[in-house]
Amino acid sequence: MGGVNTIWQVYPLGATGAPIRDWSEAGADEHRLRRLLPWLGHAAGLADSLLLGPIFASSSHGYDTLDHRAIDPRLGTEADFDDLVAAAGELGLGIILDGVFNHIAQGHPLEDHVARNEDGSPRLFEGHGGLLELDHSDPVVIDYITDTLTHWLERGAAGWRMDAAYRMEPSVWERILPPVKKAFPDAWFLGEVIHGDYPSFTGIDRLDSITQYELWKAIWSSLTDENLFELDWTLQRHAQLLESFTPNTFIGNHDVERIASTLGQRRAAMAAVLLFTLPGIPSIYAGDEFGWLGTKAEGFAADDPLRPPLPPSPADAIDPASEQILTIYRWGANLRREHTWLQNAQVETADLSNTTMTYRVHGEGREMTVDLDLTADSAVVSLDDQIIWRLPEIDG
Repeated sequence: MGGVNTIWQVYPLGATGAPIRDWSEAGADEHRLRRLLPWLGHAAGLADSLLLGPIFASSSHGYDTLDHRAIDPRLGTEADFDDLVAAAGELGLGIILDGVFNHIAQGHPLEDHVARNEDGSPRLFEGHGGLLELDHSDPVVIDYITDTLTHWLERGAAGWRMDAAYRMEPSVWERILPPVKKAFPDAWFLGEVIHGDYPSFTGIDRLDSITQYELWKAIWSSLTDENLFELDWTLQRHAQLLESFTPNTFIGNHDVERIASTLGQRRAAMAAVLLFTLPGIPSIYAGDEFGWLGTKAEGFAADDPLRPPLPPSPADAIDPASEQILTIYRWGANLRREHTWLQNAQVETADLSNTTMTYRVHGEGREMTVDLDLTADSAVVSLDDQIIWRLPEIDG
């Protein structure tokens, strides 16, 4: 397993302003992937890994893949990808790619190797007519996935996020990953699993980590409803998961409403404190560190507000309000760099009420204590009984 400690996640099609549905607006020779280059320094200041949303040829939003071996023409070329990997590597950033291997779009080369219903019709992914689920009992499918993973790791990728892994049998990874892990022992493999038996997806011959949706839900729900007992219950479950694997923790991603829209800026800042002080592998969704807002819309464009274009450079995203939030994220990123033991630490609740909570995180002879008070929207972080940080005042 690779040394992934903290992740900055970006959705390239949205971040670079690529047209999602109307390809007539795509233009020629846009090389939009290069628009991420000015953001690499910012990303490296917050994380050691850059998780790219889908960059492969697709029909629209990227999760309807047409060719896993080709860069989406709306984003550019393989040369653009190579340059992005090289520039990121110079800053110590590993590139994690987003692979959709549960389903494909109509027109994909594997269209004749999809799963079938009893009546012989193609099995659709969650009712989406244009998304066909692959038949993972088919050796052709297994070989294709294995070869695709290897192809991009050879080109410099550091790992993979497996989209919709929850729709695939956990054991299927034992037919895919062993030769890949043997060839690339430092590569890291993350699975998108929303609910269910998280540990069953992980193991030596399976995935390394799983998206911790249970903790994401508990964080925003507890802070919204002022019911920290929910967070305490989930932290007990989180501690059990840590005995099997290290979960990927988050308070935002490309599929969920922005944490600042859900909680407001002050409580979103408290959520960030939780993200950076709890065990796991935290990921930051691009824009959350500036306090960006975004709520789901309706219909085919429901996720568009969650996936806006990035400004030309990080400097263009900073104003007095966003600087307040960014300061907290920079503190959290530095905390994780300095205290890597937090990743696999133990966590326990020391004091609890609806609106107050004290939890302790300990490992390698160190102990971090976090005191939360929702009545005052305050958070105090101590290390080995010495206060090292207090949540500053946040507007909004």
